[in-house]
Amino acid sequence: MSYTAFASLITFVLFVGMVALLEIGRRIGVRRRANDPEGAQAGTGAVDGAVFALLGLLIAFTFSGAATRFDERRSLIVQEANDIGTAYLRLDLLPPAAQPALRDQFRRYVGSRLEAYRKLPDIEAAKAELARSIKLQGEIWSQALAASQMNDAPPAATMLLLPALNQMIDITTTRTTAATMHPPVVIFVLLYGLALIAALLAGYGMSAARSRNWLHMIGLAATMALAVHVVIDIEYPRLGLIRVDTFDQVLVDLLESMK
Repeated sequence: MSYTAFASLITFVLFVGMVALLEIGRRIGVRRRANDPEGAQAGTGAVDGAVFALLGLLIAFTFSGAATRFDERRSLIVQEANDIGTAYLRLDLLPPAAQPALRDQFRRYVGSRLEAYRKLPDIEAAKAELARSIKLQGEIWSQALAASQMNDAPPAATMLLLPALNQMIDITTTRTTAATMHPPVVIFVLLYGLALIAALLAGYGMSAARSRNWLHMIGLAATMALAVHVVIDIEYPRLGLIRVDTFDQVLVDLLESMK
């Protein structure tokens, strides 16, 4: 099952579960009112307020964290393109004879970096392409180090090129780590659980009405399910509908400029 289908399924399950618990809560409230008309609502306001406040805070924090990580991942793509571009330009410092091979390696490297993320959500294929990128990094470093030690290489080749290459390599680890940074699963479980509990309490509070208010019941369930779906979708921007793929264009443009 694809990620989009899985996310849609669990969102639909949450929606159906909230509608069902709204109805269950309403029926519990109706029975309680029939047995104890005076005390059915006693003390429920404080409990309802606490649960809904906690749910609101959890949604706010998870959404804020997901949005922050989303922006960070986009920024890292641009940063990697800048780091590769800087290192590529500094190849001019090397002896002319050593430049063509390294420029070809750079083109292959940028192509590999693009493919590593294009292969998602096939994790194994992406890991294989990432391993190829790391291998190319080692080859570029070895060739650049050897070229910078040639007799006709200026001192600036070592001083400027090698740090740029080091930064280009480091950003790969940073991007890979950022792509795997997500909240613990228990946070999402808690979010789902609180949404269902809130639906039960809201249904209980609606028991004072003689008939069901389907507009509010469906509206609450749909709003909560959509909010949770958006949070999860932003958290995994290479798999869902909200994506960072458009920012890969900076690497595509960089590859084109190398030809």
